[in-house]
Order: sequence, then C-alpha cells, then structure tokens
Amino acid sequence: MSTFYQLTASSLRGQQISMADYAGKVILVVNTASHCGFTPQYAGLESLYKKYADQGLVVLGFPCNQFGKQEPGNADEIAQTCHINYGVSFPMFEKVEVNGPAAHPLFRYLKDELPGVLGGRIKWNFTKFLIGRDGKPLKRFAPISTPEKIETAILATLKTEEA
Repeated sequence: MSTFYQLTASSLRGQQISMADYAGKVILVVNTASHCGFTPQYAGLESLYKKYADQGLVVLGFPCNQFGKQEPGNADEIAQTCHINYGVSFPMFEKVEVNGPAAHPLFRYLKDELPGVLGGRIKWNFTKFLIGRDGKPLKRFAPISTPEKIETAILATLKTEEA
C-alpha cells in the first residue's frame, strides 16, 4: 500500500479520514486560505471537481494560516467562506501547518516526494499536489498555477490512469 494511503487527516468537522478512502482516485491536494489573493481559485478547484468527479478526480482542501495569517478563522468561518462564497463541495479538512516542525504528516510526505523550488518547504497558499490512482505523488504546482492552467495535466492523469 502506498504511504499516502496510510495517512489520515481530520475533516473540517473533526472526523478522522483515511487517505485510503480515496484509493483508486486521482487526487489534488491543496493548501488553502480564505483571505488570500489566490482565494478565488476555490471556484476553479470546485469547477474541476464537478467536471471530473465522475472520472475519478477528488480535490482535498487543507486550510493553512502559515502564510500572512490569511486563514485566521475557525472551522465554521472556513466552511462559510468555502461553501457560501465559492460553492465548494469537495472535502475540506481542519486547518493544518504545512511547513516547520508541526507540519501535518501528509504535507511532510508530499514535500519529501515532490520538493519544489524551495526544497522541503511550501512557498505559499494554494500549492497543489497531484496524486495518481495508486497513491503516488506525480506533480507539484505552484500557487500561481491556476486550476484552469493545470486542467490539462489532471485530464492527462485521469486518462492515462483510468480504472
């Protein structure tokens, strides 16, 4: 079993979720923030999720307050921003740290597998990690890579890894 599938995280409502629940899907993991210049990417992420969910895509959002304190809210405030302002229906998780000694194990793993330009660090909100149906991290996208710009890579992964 892939290391990714051995990891767990708490949903925005506090329920423990195993990444194994997403086995066989193409996964896009994103560290998010509700008060960031990139926050409008929620709409594009939701669009990708709705467009490709039937083909096996799932988007997983992980709020993070480490960059400019742009995710100060509690779970209810985060949910309100995501659901009311952007119509987010993809799974959202509890606020996590993505860098430093308290980084969530999921992000420690993803950064080890796909280091990026800053090595073992995430530069900013809305860094995206594409994971194949087998749980193997495939590609990392910078915050400036909008959902629309990465759609081709997602579609290619969905087609080459069809179940």
